[in-house]
Amino acid sequence: MTEPRSEHTADVIVVGAGPAGSTTAYHLAKAGLDVLLLEKTAFPREKVCGDGLTPRAVKQLVGMGIDVSQEAGWLRNKGLRIIGGGVRLELDWPDLASFPDYGLVRKRDDFDEQLARQAQKAGARLYERCNVTAPIIDERTRRITGVQAKLGEEKAPATFHAPLVVAADGNSTRLSLAMGLHRREDRPMGVAVRTYFTSPRHEDDYLESWLELWDRRGGQERLLPGYGWIFGMGDGTSNVGLGVLNTSAAFKELDWRDVLKTWCASMPEDWGYTPENMTGPIRGAALPMAFNRQPHYTRGLLLVGDAGGLVNPFNGEGIAYAMESGQLVADVIVQAHARATSAQRELALRNYPRVLKETYGGYYTLGRVFVKLIGNPKIMKIGAQHGLTHPLLMKFTLKMLANLTDPKGGDAMDRIINGLTKIAPKA
Repeated sequence: MTEPRSEHTADVIVVGAGPAGSTTAYHLAKAGLDVLLLEKTAFPREKVCGDGLTPRAVKQLVGMGIDVSQEAGWLRNKGLRIIGGGVRLELDWPDLASFPDYGLVRKRDDFDEQLARQAQKAGARLYERCNVTAPIIDERTRRITGVQAKLGEEKAPATFHAPLVVAADGNSTRLSLAMGLHRREDRPMGVAVRTYFTSPRHEDDYLESWLELWDRRGGQERLLPGYGWIFGMGDGTSNVGLGVLNTSAAFKELDWRDVLKTWCASMPEDWGYTPENMTGPIRGAALPMAFNRQPHYTRGLLLVGDAGGLVNPFNGEGIAYAMESGQLVADVIVQAHARATSAQRELALRNYPRVLKETYGGYYTLGRVFVKLIGNPKIMKIGAQHGLTHPLLMKFTLKMLANLTDPKGGDAMDRIINGLTKIAPKA
């Protein structure tokens, strides 16, 4: 492994120790690079999330050597229960060679810390309470050469230096903005709000998705573009929340916390989703989707996870794509680091956006079309009322929405989905 050149100097700086940043740091450190992982808060710390992990995320956890056994505190789930149009349908995760056949549930405060500690074990140097405030830019080359930060509770000024910096600082990604990278307005954005309730349903072995969210203000019923979820946490509580897309006129005009409260009030009383059983406040977060910030590489800065808008537009899943992009960017950086000249290193680094688009571009293009369609309440209502009565169609839909197919071989559904993603534009 490369010896650290100094306390605040490394081969790579990773800003943000969420799933994207910690996964990036883990794979870089495993490959022998000297990595600084800078996290603005201290663990454990809360993040707004459904806490449900699909088989895509499970695969990444296993690849990082995380113990995902039930004995280690992970709650497994068999698949997705979909409720809508008067139908209740349980769909097991598909049986694939490429992904495990189970999902997991874990609270984000504990989940994120496990990943960060795993990166530390691999050799990454983690700084908690390290709030990155600005990039350091070389005046001659205009490349990023490090970051300015405030350290500890006393907020002492500090500088960190590295020839490459990975922005894993989430949707707000102040680092990207400071480097001139702004959000694309032509890409979908979602919002998620959630809370926790003590509930007898806490050990449910299916993730539950409700396809119909109704706005019943003023005595009228209006179907909203989004879905509700109920995920048992296995610890006596349920994570209950909703995800909504900005493709509807209702996106800005509604108070989504009130929508969540109203939805919970419509649930059976014995489920316990009542104000007196709420164990924490309702919190919200943005869901940046479908490459909504580009380019993913510029002048020594690489974007991963939410900073690069990698949330799946089909289902709002972010963790799996955060972790996968962390592995992808680490592979690119490791190859670039081994090049003999700066021109060769730059050539390798510029391949990162192409790798992302080759991996997700076609799928995300299809997702953007899907988002526009379900933004129409009539289409959403027809889909919920009629699609759920066809189990084979719903099995196909689950594979499509969760992006769970075998890339080579697989069944007819896999081949159709893979074919569609290949021919769709990779924008």
